[in-house]
Amino acid sequence: MLALEGMPLGHRFAILEPFPDPPAGGLGTVVAAAYDDMDGLARIAAAADVVTYEFENVPADSAAFLAARLPALPPPAALEVAQDRMAEKTMFRELGIPTPAFHPVDSVDCLEAALAVTGLPAVIKTRRLGYDGKGQAVVRTGAEAAAAVVRLGSGLIAESLVRFERELSVLAVAGRDGSRAFYPLTENHHRGGILSVSYAPAPGLTQALQSEGEALAARVLDRFGYVGVLAIELFEVGGRLVANEIAPRVHNSGHWTLDGADTSQFENHIRAVTGMPLARPRVPGPAAMINLIGELPDLGALAGIPGAHLHIYDKAPRSGRKLGHVNITGGDEAEVMGTVERVWALLPGEGELSRASGW
Repeated sequence: MLALEGMPLGHRFAILEPFPDPPAGGLGTVVAAAYDDMDGLARIAAAADVVTYEFENVPADSAAFLAARLPALPPPAALEVAQDRMAEKTMFRELGIPTPAFHPVDSVDCLEAALAVTGLPAVIKTRRLGYDGKGQAVVRTGAEAAAAVVRLGSGLIAESLVRFERELSVLAVAGRDGSRAFYPLTENHHRGGILSVSYAPAPGLTQALQSEGEALAARVLDRFGYVGVLAIELFEVGGRLVANEIAPRVHNSGHWTLDGADTSQFENHIRAVTGMPLARPRVPGPAAMINLIGELPDLGALAGIPGAHLHIYDKAPRSGRKLGHVNITGGDEAEVMGTVERVWALLPGEGELSRASGW
């Protein structure tokens, strides 16, 4: 999607991809190599004027290797922090950004000290890797916590389990010239740890909450001298925001911007990293996004629904894999929610729809 949105701006793309037949393979020159392959990285550096990434598990050392040779944006330092939950939570605390209580866990012997800080229930997570709900366990007793540590191994973090009203995210974009733009906070619903549905702007969003989200994001942007799109996943608790994690890249919860805003997160990210002026996104009305996970529905039927916009990734079906998404737009919240229900009814085995709060 970065390439698709960047090509109309006059940019060409080279793609480092470790797997055969990548979805973006037809959109540029493909360098088939692992993310830590020095020869592949050198070939990308030789082919490009600027490097960016859309996946935060690219090794930070690889990003640093590229940054020594050409602009690599967002900054590798942000990527490195995002890859270590302990470093991430410590950053939030240093910046005065509310975040759940946390403590490192390296073995079962560390649990007593960790749970004294976090309390129970808690979440035990791997510090590195793990996304879409992988590498973590909710625990409600000391015995469950000990079992989770044994299962997940060393290099863990314990966090307090947050009793939140809803999950939100804020998307910010920063240009090379220091300019910034923000998208409306988005309400997100997950199934099995994987984002399922997003609603934007978040229903009932107040200017005070939007301003709070933008202020939190600005602190992180300042920390790194950030360039590009940054997402922060948030909990709303008692009308205030608590930070869960950052994503130094374009983010799934912002995919609705392809059809629900006049400038998508992807276009603005490309504008930012290439030094073009940022666009101030306008959002004319409510929108929603539904991920297509594991298997595709009848695409012809989906395409026949007014207000539904299909985006298919050309990926092989696999359980838990995001194969595409559907953006829904309409004149008002009732129209969008009605279209969401029609789309949802076509999805195989998804169960009950997670509705927007207040729609």
